[in-house]
Amino acid sequence: MDTSALARNGRIEVERAARGSVTKGAAKAGLAARGVIYLLVGLLALQIAFGDGRQQADRQGALEEISHKPFGAVLLWALGIGLVGMALWRLSEVVFGGAGADGCSAKKRLLALGRCAFYSFVAYSVLAFAAGSGSGGGSGDEQSRDVTARALELPAGQWIVGAGGAGIIVAGVWIGARAVMRSYRKHLRLGEMSPRMRRLVDITGVGGGAARGVVFAAAGAFAVRAAVEYQPDEAKGLDDTLRSFAGTPVGPGLLACVAAGLVLFGLFSFAMARWRKV
Repeated sequence: MDTSALARNGRIEVERAARGSVTKGAAKAGLAARGVIYLLVGLLALQIAFGDGRQQADRQGALEEISHKPFGAVLLWALGIGLVGMALWRLSEVVFGGAGADGCSAKKRLLALGRCAFYSFVAYSVLAFAAGSGSGGGSGDEQSRDVTARALELPAGQWIVGAGGAGIIVAGVWIGARAVMRSYRKHLRLGEMSPRMRRLVDITGVGGGAARGVVFAAAGAFAVRAAVEYQPDEAKGLDDTLRSFAGTPVGPGLLACVAAGLVLFGLFSFAMARWRKV
């Protein structure tokens, strides 16, 4: 057998492994870990809506909440490892393509690359927190202000921050619209689900995705405002963005609705872990 044939066969074996049970397990673990984080963030935001705002409603707050539970350290390590699985799954989509007819398109691979980078950072911050050498990446609000301040100091910094904020707004609208249109269904093994389960998944997928989109869009709007006013403090992370909903004319009721939506998205992530095509 010549060298080219050996290389081709080797690539086939690697691709088969990438699409096999190991990658499927990594995807399931990652989606479940994402679900835990969103579920806890939503519950913390609900506490804020009902007058108990002592804990941050972001990833940092979720990690601290877990750390105070029995076997919290074990749960944190499991969460971090699950997020590593998410990053590896997305990396496999970059290299070998994802599920579906358009899984190998350049657009899908680029999206997978961005998700891989994001979840790599999140996994690192969670593992650093579990190891006691970090703080879960720190407060999202502080990070947002620091990054915005540094960006505004660059040449054309206002335009950079404004464009970034506009991009986040577009992403939020895209996330919400896809959820309302139930685009997630093409990624699910619907044939394995009962009609009742499909309805429940639609409730969590539509409600959760819409709430997630609203949060993204609001965070983007604050970034645009920070750029226009040249005020880094106007940029907000997840916690401050959620708290801002309570300051609207609708009051804490709007925050409660968005928080409930994030809880739904956490539950939807668990459903994706069970029925997602990989």
